[in-house]
Amino acid sequence: MVTTIVWGTGNVGRAAIRAVEAHPALELTAVLVHDPDKIGRDAGDLGGLGHDLGLAATGDVDAVLAAGPGAVVYAASGDIRPDEALADVIKAIRAGAVVVTPALYAFYDQRNAPPELRDQVLAAIAAGGGSLFVSGVDPGWGNDVLPLLISGLGTTVDVVRCQEIFDYSTYDQPDSVRYLVGMGQPMDYEPPMLAPTVPTMVWGGQVRLMARALGVELDEIRETLDRRPLDSTVSTRSMGEFEAGTQGAVRFEVQGVVEGEPRIVIEHVTRIHPSCAPDWPAPPDGDGAHRVIIEGRPRIEVTVEATDEDGNRSAGGNATAAGRLVGAIDWLVDAEPGLYDALDIPLRPAVGKLGRKQA
Repeated sequence: MVTTIVWGTGNVGRAAIRAVEAHPALELTAVLVHDPDKIGRDAGDLGGLGHDLGLAATGDVDAVLAAGPGAVVYAASGDIRPDEALADVIKAIRAGAVVVTPALYAFYDQRNAPPELRDQVLAAIAAGGGSLFVSGVDPGWGNDVLPLLISGLGTTVDVVRCQEIFDYSTYDQPDSVRYLVGMGQPMDYEPPMLAPTVPTMVWGGQVRLMARALGVELDEIRETLDRRPLDSTVSTRSMGEFEAGTQGAVRFEVQGVVEGEPRIVIEHVTRIHPSCAPDWPAPPDGDGAHRVIIEGRPRIEVTVEATDEDGNRSAGGNATAAGRLVGAIDWLVDAEPGLYDALDIPLRPAVGKLGRKQA
């Protein structure tokens, strides 16, 4: 059994607790939290399992890492604290742990991570013998293993398009939705997540990964952006009101250009209410989906809808991200210490999980 800790108990961390507890090769030995109100709470409660696990959450990072865990699922956010997240991850690697996380955007395509960041991680690996694998859902499996798998079914491939189409009123991070993405802000507000070069910083690694796997050279990576205001004030279940005239929908693309044409495209269509931008792509039903479209012969389209935590699509997406990461841990433990990406680590069957109940 690989002793495993979950660091952070937000949207991804809750799912990670459930995933580690369900994995037959892993043993959940600690849960690290930043919120003082969560210290002492049972891991089963924090993970939404509906029963206790007899394991109390702690804020003592040094003590947990000093115990020498085999693996760390780093689920704390890196969106607005990238330097702190990197420092935490390096500390865990130096302790000898395999670290899996969605938090470090620069390492989705680890070969092209900025040298000043990559060198820090490689030094930690050399010193401690740990490993690092960064993945999520989007960016993550929705933009790497899934489209690449489906592309192999085609006779010819003209364009690989990956879409995330979501109603963000279901996303349990109000500050990110309102301020990072700009929903409900005046149309002259400049959302940090949509600023020029930022989408490429977040999703460009996935475009480069797909290009590498498909054996093509990129001319460049381009961005497009479109924003729409709400025609009328809307009320949402979880985030309150969004006023008419404020931003209600966003559509952007990160395009990998091959021989002058966008051939590898990651597209996001994000709304705060279905009434906004009704002419843009929509999920088949419900609040959101991930879709891969292979334009070519034949044309192939696959839509993935995941639900968790009482039918929530955002929670379902987070759970798949946690599942991909946690499912890679025992593979990484058996591999040489190193820095890995999605092209290195196979998407593995649920060995030992079929019919398994969480105790």
